Amino acid sequence: MTSTLIWIVVALVVIGLYLSWTAGRLDRLHARIDAARAALDAQLLRRASVAQELATSGVLDPAASIVLYEAAHAARQAEEEQREVAESELSQALRAIFGEPEQVEAVREAPGGEEAARELAQAVRRVPMARRFHNDSVRAARALRRHRKVRWFRLAGHAPFPMAFEMDDEPPAALADRAAA
Repeated sequence: MTSTLIWIVVALVVIGLYLSWTAGRLDRLHARIDAARAALDAQLLRRASVAQELATSGVLDPAASIVLYEAAHAARQAEEEQREVAESELSQALRAIFGEPEQVEAVREAPGGEEAARELAQAVRRVPMARRFHNDSVRAARALRRHRKVRWFRLAGHAPFPMAFEMDDEPPAALADRAAA
């Protein structure tokens, strides 16, 4: 009887340690998601700021400046529910304006344009990487949260279910070529 009781206690301790380890892992994944989201937000803000600065610099033609400024302003001011759409619209505006290498060359030839073109190329290159890192973290947390043991023992606590950030982040061809150079 005593040996049976000892084995039951040992089994309960092992199960408790395993559940504690799983809860800690889930907590670390949620912290990683928070850090990745902060990095993504910073890159999106940087991209919108550089685009807005370029739109107001006078380097672009007036129609392109207005389109770019409005898209960048909408992306910076968007509420959380509309953020993905606003950022996608900024990506579309950037592709429409900088789809051709001639427009990038025109920006580079203007005073201060070389620096502006380089900053914008870096910004549009970093957004997809930050979004991919965030979405990979979300995918890992979702996979762990789907396990029965996590649901049955409520190891996720009151943390909200992680959501991926889905947007159109394809960079303009001319800027993507510039970022690679």
